[in-house]
Amino acid sequence: MELAEALRVAIGDFVRRARAGDRMPAGQAAVLGHLDRAGAVSIAELARREQVRHQSMTRTVHLLHDQGFVALKPHETDRRQVVVEISDEGRAALAGERRHRAAGIAEAIQHDLDEGEREVVRRIPEILAKLQPRQ
Repeated sequence: MELAEALRVAIGDFVRRARAGDRMPAGQAAVLGHLDRAGAVSIAELARREQVRHQSMTRTVHLLHDQGFVALKPHETDRRQVVVEISDEGRAALAGERRHRAAGIAEAIQHDLDEGEREVVRRIPEILAKLQPRQ
């Protein structure tokens, strides 16, 4: 249990440090990430996936729309709903944000770790992929 808690804390701290230099608000990046992976979905579905209120997601979606990062269109069968789709500009902004974050991590790996530590880090993605927390 101690190892699990230490891992949880370390991952949380790492993610916060990695996001510290982000240029895009985390909520907006998360929405663009969902749209990039899942394709067009309703605002209600985005709110459910992000576990936020519909009104909060509507605000986020409109901010993204104002920046040209998403397109809005009526739902095919339920005209009361709005479907959100990532635009080419949104996809480019998301890719740029991901590259920016990865570059910061790569620089830290290169400058802050010795070769033995870099070898350990090379295995971390594979190892984390095997971990499936049991609820």
